[in-house]
This record gives sequence, structure tokens and C-alpha cells, in this order.
Amino acid sequence: MKIYVTRHGQTNLNRKKRMQGRIDEPLNETGIEQAKQAREKIADITFDAIYASSLDRAITTASIIGNVSREKVIIDDRIIECDFGKYDCISYFTMGLKMTLYWALPEVFPAPETVETISSMVNRSSSFLKEIEQKDYENVLITCHGGIIRALCGYLEDRKNGIVWRPKPKNCEIRIYEYKDGKHSFIKKII
Repeated sequence: MKIYVTRHGQTNLNRKKRMQGRIDEPLNETGIEQAKQAREKIADITFDAIYASSLDRAITTASIIGNVSREKVIIDDRIIECDFGKYDCISYFTMGLKMTLYWALPEVFPAPETVETISSMVNRSSSFLKEIEQKDYENVLITCHGGIIRALCGYLEDRKNGIVWRPKPKNCEIRIYEYKDGKHSFIKKII
């Protein structure tokens, strides 16, 4: 099974460099174009299943990259973005020391009050992927968000701490993994 993991296209909050957790912000024109370009890069791929979080930006991106109607996208809230609590919509540059340190180095600094922990993201992403691994898919697309992708990739790369935090995933960057005989392997990244 090949697992294609991608981040949604750009939104206005991304462009303005603001934290965007569970706010249901749609793609902007750049984001739609990014998704179309990503589709072109994998044009010959047909997906057996296409998953997205319940947020519009992920569903729209999944529909475009997966080349299916929105109704065919399977929604799963285990791959929704990290809950940023009171930091939602805050500029990257005015979050304050606790959130800045946590988001830069979650291996060292704890989540501030109201913010979802890394262990919570790791638990829900691994639950999701373990279920996917039980399916008989040849190719599956997972479209979600910059924070939760770090936990999904941590699982797929068998990281002890459960995350691949750096480099930050770009909008519509696709990371391709293979799951075969109970083992994961990274194949390549499409930017």
C-alpha cells in the first residue's frame, strides 16, 4: 500500500502568518492553484480511498488532488489540525514565549494551557493509520494539516517520539510512504 500524505493548500490565514487550528478557513485562490499543481504532478495516480479532516480547506484540497467530488472524500476527525485553543488566529510573531517555544521545540517545551499536546496528536494519528493499514488499498490519499502531519509522519517513519517536526510541511507538499509486510518506508517527497 502506498500512502500519500499532503497538507492542504494555502488559506488567507496562512498568507497572513496566523495560527490556524480548527478554524474552518477555506482555500484562497493560491491554495486552489497549489492543489491543481499537485494533482498535475501525480496525474496518473488513482486512489482507492481519499481521506480528509472535516475542515473545508482539507476537503477541497483532497477533492482536487484526488480528482474526485467532495462527496467521495472520507471525513475523519482524527486527522483534524491541532487544537490551538486561545492561540487560534494569533500572528506567529505575537503568540508569546510559551506558544512560540512549544511550536518550535515540542520535544522540549510543554503545550501551553488550551493547546493540544503532542501525545494527543500522536495517539489520534496512530489510531487512524493503524485502521488504514487494515484496508486493502493500493493507493490512499490523506489530506490534512501542518501540525497533525508531523504526527502522521512520525508514525510512518517509526519515530520513537512519534513526530517528525522539521522540516515544516509546505502547502500541498506530498510525502509518499509504503506500508508492506507490517513495515513502513519513506519513498519520496513531491513539492
